[in-house]
Amino acid sequence: MYTHRSNVLHEITPIMESNIVYIVDRHNKVFDFPIHTHEVFELNFLEHASGARRIVGDSVEVIDDMDLVLIANSDLEHIWEKHEYNGHNAREVTIQFDIHFEEDSFFVASPFKSIREMMLKARRGLCFSKEAIAKVYHLIDGIGGMNESFYALSTLMTLLYELSKTENSRTLASKNYVKDSVLEDNERLEGIKKYIVANYRKEITLPEIAKVFNMSISSFGRFFKQQTGRTLSEYVIYLRLNYATSQLIESTSSISDICMASGFNNMSHFNRLFKRNKGCSPSQFRETYRVRQSFDDGFPVKRF
Repeated sequence: MYTHRSNVLHEITPIMESNIVYIVDRHNKVFDFPIHTHEVFELNFLEHASGARRIVGDSVEVIDDMDLVLIANSDLEHIWEKHEYNGHNAREVTIQFDIHFEEDSFFVASPFKSIREMMLKARRGLCFSKEAIAKVYHLIDGIGGMNESFYALSTLMTLLYELSKTENSRTLASKNYVKDSVLEDNERLEGIKKYIVANYRKEITLPEIAKVFNMSISSFGRFFKQQTGRTLSEYVIYLRLNYATSQLIESTSSISDICMASGFNNMSHFNRLFKRNKGCSPSQFRETYRVRQSFDDGFPVKRF
């Protein structure tokens, strides 16, 4: 196993105070920074650097003419070394950013789901294919010349989104090397969520689901609340109400049928929960939506 852990520099990045993005576009001056870690995320691009060596954790590779890697772990050391590179026209674009993608942030919204998933994979370092690089090259090429922070940030988000939708990206550092509890917890949480989504319209008990995931009842309850901010019952109700809402909009089924199909077995309980969460009764919600729809008829409408 190749490691520099004994002499790793913890970099103090140039991102300070109200800044959230730092971009540097270097030409002919690369491979002179020591192996390091840093708190912020980093997207690093190299071109015309064939023969250089990339080290990310215990991953050691000699790179081709182009290389693009995303690092999203403050404990993951990395470096690009000269190694067999003998040229004089290498270019390195480094984008460091301090953006929070947690469950309680703005980025929990559905348009950012693929970015959040990519950032979790990048906790082991994520290397992108040549096809992916070709797709986003124009964004990388232009971002360093931007003078307005808003446009630089919006370009970065577009860049991350496009990368999150590409195929054939691969993680670099091994699981054994990183031993990432954040990633492990996310993988466990995703399994739990998939189980709940498949069964939420039926009765799901805490002892049942804890047993499925080989956890004690107290450990499961604590873990789920820490990860989602909701108890199991609150999360199930959230899913059921979302389903009921979609049915009120998209179907002509009666409200009592929607109540039962959503997993509620008591109309008064359903009405009470719906009003508490939506501010109106199911029937009022459906009528309001129909009025709104009548105004929008004939115009293109999209939901994101």
